[in-house]
Amino acid sequence: MNSLGLIELVSQVGAFFSFLFQWFPLWGPIILISIFWNEWMYYIQADFRAKMEWVLLEIKLPKEIQKTPLAMEIALGALYQSSAGEWHDKYWHGKVKDWFSLEMVSIEGHVKFFVRCIKKYKNLIETQFYAQYPDIEIFEVPDYTRYIDFKGMKGEWDVFGSEYKLTKADPLPIRTYVDYGLDRQEVEEEFKIDPLTSIIEYLGSMGKDEQFWIQILVRASGDDWKKEGAELVKEMAGRNKKSKDDKAPPPILTKGESQAVENIERHMGKLGFDCGIRALYVAKKEKFSYGNIAPLLGLLKPFSNSNANGFKPTGHTIGFDFPWQKYYSFDRFVLIPEFFTDGMAHINQNRKEQFEAYKHRSWFYPPHPRKSFLLTSEELATIFHFPGGVAQTPTFGRIPSKKSEAPINLPI
Repeated sequence: MNSLGLIELVSQVGAFFSFLFQWFPLWGPIILISIFWNEWMYYIQADFRAKMEWVLLEIKLPKEIQKTPLAMEIALGALYQSSAGEWHDKYWHGKVKDWFSLEMVSIEGHVKFFVRCIKKYKNLIETQFYAQYPDIEIFEVPDYTRYIDFKGMKGEWDVFGSEYKLTKADPLPIRTYVDYGLDRQEVEEEFKIDPLTSIIEYLGSMGKDEQFWIQILVRASGDDWKKEGAELVKEMAGRNKKSKDDKAPPPILTKGESQAVENIERHMGKLGFDCGIRALYVAKKEKFSYGNIAPLLGLLKPFSNSNANGFKPTGHTIGFDFPWQKYYSFDRFVLIPEFFTDGMAHINQNRKEQFEAYKHRSWFYPPHPRKSFLLTSEELATIFHFPGGVAQTPTFGRIPSKKSEAPINLPI
């Protein structure tokens, strides 16, 4: 660029900034008000969330669960709390939609079920769960995450984590317990195929000084997804495409497409939840096994449906979106020397962030906001339900015997 071109460019830039400054009284207040509003909402919502009182409920199961996952679907209806209050609650007090965390955890192979909720919902959740599962026992317990102090390279614990997202559009359902035939009570226990069994077995495989945490964050969703589902059904059926011949017959759907349309329409009658799922493998450094990474990334494959939707890992703590190959041999699960140079700091920071996000049960709001996806109550009950006798993991803690009342004819 010659000197005349440079002078012309500088002149144009100066004219542009002169124009902006001239009209600042018009656009300036709008920008400032917008910034103030965003900061105000961030502050009052953070203050509101900081005052929430949380409890962690551990659910102990009996030796036999005769109920289908439909019982869990009904129980999870208690989590559909859609109100964010009146306008003054939202914009003055910072109230947000309440959310919950459904958790499956392995502590050195001992598999446990938890529900984390705001204290005001404790009685509601206990009532709903006892109504569907009279033989379970529910206890308020300390948060198991408080006993792990992850300090990265300087600490005694190591962490690998991943989050998950849907492979296709939200209205397309995953493979649910209905697709597996678990909605039929008459099926013999030994013939049932429960997709959750493989996850329970994997959790039970953890050894000493190893832990595995799974959390499903849920929040009541609006109804926009039902409109998207209706549009998707029209698109798949070809009814939203204009034809020159109005008398032309509708397109013939394949068996898989027909099944997908039927599933979408069934799910549109269910409760919808905004969801986020993440998992962490936590172990002391000398016990940390990189062989557990591949199973973690493929943890939710049993719920995938080739004709509809499924899950895939995202945001895992390997540390790099693409050039991680420089530091990590993923196919052999071994570290190479360059890993311990500039790559380690980035990976260490990612793992700390993932660990803190799990501890805070953060997904929908700061400090660790993520993009949520839609799951219906049927889908949610498929991923989180109490397995029957088909799950025979030795370390799967169950109550020794059913609770029962004393016979009325006992001698006095």
